[in-house]
Amino acid sequence: MGETTFGKFSEIKYVRPDFKAARSGINKALKGMKAAKDYKTFRALYGECEKILSNVTTMMTVSSVRNTLDMNDKFYDEEEKYLNKAGGSFSLCLIRLMKTVSDSPFKKEIDEEFGDFLLKDIENQRKVMSAKIIFLSIKEGALCRRYSKAAATCETDFRGEKCNFYGLLKHMQSTDRDERKEAFEAWAALYESVSEELDGIYDQLVKVRCRIAKRMKYPSYIDYVYTVRGRYDYDKTAVERFRESVKKYIVPLCEKLYKKQEVALGVDKLRIYDEDLTFKDGNATPIGNKDELVEKAKNMYRELSAETGEFFDFMCEHELFDLETRPGKHLGGYCTFLSDHKAPFIFSNFNGTSADVDVLTHEAGHAFQAYLAYRCIGNLEQVNSTSEINEIHSMTMEQFTYPYMDAFFGKNTDKYRYHHLVNALECIPYLVSVDEFQHRVFEKPDMTATERRAAWKKIEEKYLPWRDYDGNAFLEGGGFWMQKQHIFLYPFYYVDYALAQVCAFQLFLRGRKNFPEAWKDYLDLCKAGGTKGYFDLLKVARLDNPFDEETTKRIAEEIEKVIDEFERKLSTNE
Repeated sequence: MGETTFGKFSEIKYVRPDFKAARSGINKALKGMKAAKDYKTFRALYGECEKILSNVTTMMTVSSVRNTLDMNDKFYDEEEKYLNKAGGSFSLCLIRLMKTVSDSPFKKEIDEEFGDFLLKDIENQRKVMSAKIIFLSIKEGALCRRYSKAAATCETDFRGEKCNFYGLLKHMQSTDRDERKEAFEAWAALYESVSEELDGIYDQLVKVRCRIAKRMKYPSYIDYVYTVRGRYDYDKTAVERFRESVKKYIVPLCEKLYKKQEVALGVDKLRIYDEDLTFKDGNATPIGNKDELVEKAKNMYRELSAETGEFFDFMCEHELFDLETRPGKHLGGYCTFLSDHKAPFIFSNFNGTSADVDVLTHEAGHAFQAYLAYRCIGNLEQVNSTSEINEIHSMTMEQFTYPYMDAFFGKNTDKYRYHHLVNALECIPYLVSVDEFQHRVFEKPDMTATERRAAWKKIEEKYLPWRDYDGNAFLEGGGFWMQKQHIFLYPFYYVDYALAQVCAFQLFLRGRKNFPEAWKDYLDLCKAGGTKGYFDLLKVARLDNPFDEETTKRIAEEIEKVIDEFERKLSTNE
């Protein structure tokens, strides 16, 4: 499945991209592409452009990853500031490349080699890229960096331990309710302490994003960002219908499950700091340290399939992980890709909870897809799809690995499976809440910080009616929205998880009846990458459209039955 040319990620030498040389090389190739008399010549020069872009983006990714590993590292902090500016200007080359490809006389040959979606995608992306917005995009990038640093450098003392946000989360799963409440209060206080700064950054981000849309002659930023995110098959009206389906079929089911949890925990009323504790005697926690968990994941992926075994061995051989949380490390988890090396990289913040294992399945799902697609697809532009497809890869992998969880959780495996499946369902109302919040913000971009919090509070009441902040004034006032980094860094990337979860549930349910069949559908989807549009990719994996209300209704009903089955098994084992 292809060779690699590097050792370990830590040994990759970072060399600042030579943007001047890259521009010169691309411009020379573009000149040749315009003059090409045959497709063979045109295609070879297009390949040269891709090679140059791959070299540049690989080094930019190395810098970005190393910056997120330590937001206090001065070298990579400065490097990211430079790359944000220089990379913005360099994007002009990408604009010229897209124009040259879409205006070429070889459309028939391009369609024959890559499928007709490539040219359609390029045409749409040309509608959101222009020299007119480069400086605004650079400003947006700088504001995102300000947010990342402000959030990553937050820490507090908790019971004698220095904790960042992720460090506090494990205490919010303690069986001691006083500890959970104390950790929650510390977590909320940490966000409140930077809330004024985060509000200010978001104010500026909203203004800059609206200016970008206006300069590109879009009616609103919502219309602009839907094109940016590749949402060619559906619009905001379809997304609104999906949110309403969630409210109609999934929210009532979640209310029922939270009520069961309240009774199981024996609490007077379920508070926010109780939500993550599924079992009174404690949630399942993984057995082993980081290295032991990775070794168990290696064995799991070897058993799952030949493809996943080869993939995860590759990840381990080249040490393409950074998994443990520490002060100064960026929040969250992600998977990125080093195109020159055909290598994914997984970033996370292990905190001693079952979420650590979730990373080894969720982010590994992204990494596996990229690893596989890069070896199946010859065009870098089409390796990845849009996020509502990409998240199917990751979420399905989480549930396809249920049979192997005994190695991670031992006698508590059934507790893990139940908690994970319930949590996957209960996340959906929050996912659509974040989406509706962003729509409200950009429908009325002049909202003040206070008005934004009021808007969030109203949305919470609609989709999260069980939420109780136990009198915390900051969160009761609507401050919870700012804990979601996607709102700052990846606008309108959140409903994608909800759409993907409905699809992942379909593959999971299919796999319970016929795993080889479901696995083939999953592999076909991974190998297809971004070669087709959203609806066509759903067909590749034989998935029902999540925008169809009946799909959401049916999936909610079927998942409830599986949850009941998992619950009965837990009762039998007690």
